[in-house]
Amino acid sequence: MSNENLGFETRLLHAGRDPAAQNGAVNTPVYRASTILFPNLAALEAKEGAKLRYARRGTPTTHALEDAICELEGADRALVAPSGVNAISTILMAFAEPGAHILMSDSSYGPARKFCEFTLKKFGVETSYYDPTIGAGIESLIRPETRLIWMESPGSQTFEVQDVTAICAIARQRGITTAIDNTWSGGYFCQPIRQGADISVQAGTKYIAGHSDLMLGTIACRAEVYDRLRETYLRFGVCIGGDDAFLALRGLRTLPVRMAQHHKSGLQVANWLLQQPEVLRVMHPGLPGDPGHALWKQHFTGASGLFGFVITQPDRPALGRMFDGLKLFGMGSSWGGFESLLVPANPSVYRSATQWAPGGQTVRIHVGLEDPEDLIDELRQGFDRLAG
Repeated sequence: MSNENLGFETRLLHAGRDPAAQNGAVNTPVYRASTILFPNLAALEAKEGAKLRYARRGTPTTHALEDAICELEGADRALVAPSGVNAISTILMAFAEPGAHILMSDSSYGPARKFCEFTLKKFGVETSYYDPTIGAGIESLIRPETRLIWMESPGSQTFEVQDVTAICAIARQRGITTAIDNTWSGGYFCQPIRQGADISVQAGTKYIAGHSDLMLGTIACRAEVYDRLRETYLRFGVCIGGDDAFLALRGLRTLPVRMAQHHKSGLQVANWLLQQPEVLRVMHPGLPGDPGHALWKQHFTGASGLFGFVITQPDRPALGRMFDGLKLFGMGSSWGGFESLLVPANPSVYRSATQWAPGGQTVRIHVGLEDPEDLIDELRQGFDRLAG
């Protein structure tokens, strides 16, 4: 039976595995290596064409992870990096040249914006930010020197869903490369390359790893942009160790069951929040009332556990009472692990093309794998403390 006839979950479970080549071991072992030895002079002199040349260029463990990422994202090729930010900066640098222009969604991840503003600007690259809901209207912002359109759907902290299909169709007509941050879906609920994007990037630290113990970035792409990305990747000496690749592969094997639970529990908590008097707004594209719901249904097969909500503006002591009494929810910058997180947010500091003024305190929530009723009970107690 060919792989094409197998279900997605089955293909993801078996991608990047070859027990027969690993003495029968179910999982690809950890290769801790730097030097790769060649059996003779002819093989050494022919190493340019060898799959294994030097561990910075990959080992069987990292190659297995790249193969699995291709399966996950529906991509032709993949690269793995030591962090999500490193993967993002590698892509941006690949298309950086003096006089180039990049279009970036105004809802993009803060460090991606900062890389454009503080690093690419030094190389003579100009970045313009656009309303994430612009859709086909992106065409009016394209210049002759535009080289890359950057998307993130849903957007960081504010969760706008972009019309990826429309934007990518226009970009392809104009010969412009498109890249999207696909971390929110884990690659499981959305495959933007199948929707027209050229590059899909993830902070594999989040859902791919799944256990809050690994830093990882992944770049999945179409074949026609791979060489350009790979060249930049190699020149910067980007690589990851075998242990990190092994942990990422382990995380991938349970991704479907974890994402299904994040989807179910996240919607349960989001629907409860909608009913609370302290909550002014819930930003979750899986909710029928969300402005991005129709596009979400078109582009996604499910929702992760990350979303946002806005509460009536508290004073600082009240906000402290709410957050300092948390026991199940942690307060931390990441998300995508098995544990739930809750942090106050201020998305307005990352905006320039649009304004974020929700009329209250924005809160970002990650619903983990705990019993959602327990999480709801803790949120209820938090709102009680908020009210004093």
